[in-house]
Amino acid sequence: MTGQNRSEIAVGSEVGIVKKQDQKSGNITEGVVQAILTKSPYHSRGIKVRLVSGEIGRVCKILTDSED
Repeated sequence: MTGQNRSEIAVGSEVGIVKKQDQKSGNITEGVVQAILTKSPYHSRGIKVRLVSGEIGRVCKILTDSED
């Protein structure tokens, strides 16, 4: 799962995101989804989310589902 489909991500999921300022370097920040910000069901660069820590970025990998 690459994080391009909104249906793959849920509040409480553990994900890796790339923040705007890290797009060139590709640094990944891991955390738990607090809110899903992208409204469309698909986004080619990844669904934008806010982590519990307050950081915002696009999902590049899904580490765990909220149901686990």
